[in-house]
Amino acid sequence: MRGSSGASLTAAQERFEPVLRAAGADALTLGEQLLTLVSALDDSAALRRSLADPSREGEAKAGLVAGLLGGFDERVVDLVSGLARARWSSDADLTDAVERLGLDAVLASAEARGALETVEDELFRLGRSLVGQREAKQVLSDASTAPERRVALVDALVGGKVDTVTQRLAQRATSSLRGRRFVQTIGWYGEVAAERRNRLVAAVTSATVLTREQEERLGAILERSYGKPVQLNVTVDPTLVGGLRIQVGADVVDSTVLSRLADAQRRLAG
Repeated sequence: MRGSSGASLTAAQERFEPVLRAAGADALTLGEQLLTLVSALDDSAALRRSLADPSREGEAKAGLVAGLLGGFDERVVDLVSGLARARWSSDADLTDAVERLGLDAVLASAEARGALETVEDELFRLGRSLVGQREAKQVLSDASTAPERRVALVDALVGGKVDTVTQRLAQRATSSLRGRRFVQTIGWYGEVAAERRNRLVAAVTSATVLTREQEERLGAILERSYGKPVQLNVTVDPTLVGGLRIQVGADVVDSTVLSRLADAQRRLAG
């Protein structure tokens, strides 16, 4: 999200954070209401255009929000009214902003209970547990499969085994795909959780199991490079043959044997 949209989201997050801190565990309700709105916006192009239309007066759009969200928490109505008054590069950016703020709220509820680190870890473990589970991943990401069936599969995987916030986010990741795949969305949720703890997430794929000392050394190197704590999420993939693949946000460092062989082949071909 760039330009005016990025600035509008950042401003909204700064206004919303004190509200979330004051709400405590009740922030879960605020988050779920915002995510309900995301679904409504996804289902109605006309509504998205109406709320993001730069030619309409801000107060007129805020009035539309008040009518639309009757029965919602007044803190949500106030937030979304502010979003409607702001400027967005596209109506899709407005919807994405509501989703991010809803996710912030859901995670803030776990943070208020001291469970944010647990949720982050459970989200990572859920994504990793699906490695090699092609059929399950396909069902969870298949828009042609009834949402109820997808949610039932999630509940079978995590029901009673994880924090309530983890389960609700997993349900959301499959019931509202938004053009993404389930594991991709779960990974994004985990990154936002790490961000709330002022940590970066480094997705590390290794050909072999790393020792504790190796993980600590790698973590220290990454923390020096990025200037902030880094959470290592390590996955073992024997097909790499050797080396590591490390991704931190958009940055990718690939030192695997296969990568080096591919580079050598490209140089020979050139």
